[in-house]
Amino acid sequence: MRRNSGRNKIFREIIFHVLIIVGAIIVIFPTIYMFSASFMSLDQIFSTPIHIFPLKLHFENYREVFVQFALHRYFLNSTFVVIVVLLFNIFFCPLVGYSLAKFRFPGRDFLFIFTLCTMMIPFNIIVIPLYLTIRTFGWINTYQGLVAPQIIIPFGIFLMRQFIQGIPNDYLDAARIDGCSEFRIFYQIILPLSTPAIVALSIVTFVGNWNSFLWPLIVLTSDAKQTLPIALAKFLSNYANEWHLLMTASVVASSPILLFFFLFNRGFIEGMTGLSGLKG
Repeated sequence: MRRNSGRNKIFREIIFHVLIIVGAIIVIFPTIYMFSASFMSLDQIFSTPIHIFPLKLHFENYREVFVQFALHRYFLNSTFVVIVVLLFNIFFCPLVGYSLAKFRFPGRDFLFIFTLCTMMIPFNIIVIPLYLTIRTFGWINTYQGLVAPQIIIPFGIFLMRQFIQGIPNDYLDAARIDGCSEFRIFYQIILPLSTPAIVALSIVTFVGNWNSFLWPLIVLTSDAKQTLPIALAKFLSNYANEWHLLMTASVVASSPILLFFFLFNRGFIEGMTGLSGLKG
């Protein structure tokens, strides 16, 4: 009986790992083919039999995308917007999360519940009043109008508040006894211990704003300030049949996201699961 149960366990483990490998191949294959096709010619993409990897590397695809379509301009616009939004969120979200997690004041719980409620409202519902507000400030077709709605995201407040709650109060009390101010406690204790949550917040903010399409499409009117997702939509209309160039542009657009995630994926997992190693 023990031998049969052991064999059944090994068999289940083999099936489980096979299913994981098959699922992983199904998920990553489109991305692999996208990178591969970006180095193919148009004839090779439609050749029979289908080639998964290029027979000859065509680096001119990237030169054509950047030179003729000026994709670098939209790339720099998206990079600037993402960096600004990222810095604002990294600064403000931990501050708000710290105050909601470690201070007691009237209306604290109401503010936190209100923040959670804003996370449940789809962006499409608030886009019109948001546009009217931005127009009132005269920020249409400006970078500040593009950035302002995202400088503090509700999810960031929620994530930081939940993570900072797990930091023992003994650390903070000891610092206060030593005469540390609240800002010094925040910058020298809270921020270093909240690094996994900050990394997770950074990845979520980076991906969300890098892929943002609707709001830049609404608020931006000049071609010089448009971001990469809008440029890809224009690229698709201009090069609808040039699949090798479409794949190249897609690689350019997705590479920063993949690189950012691969560099900080460990911190992202720890931050999302709340594994700080400092549970009080």
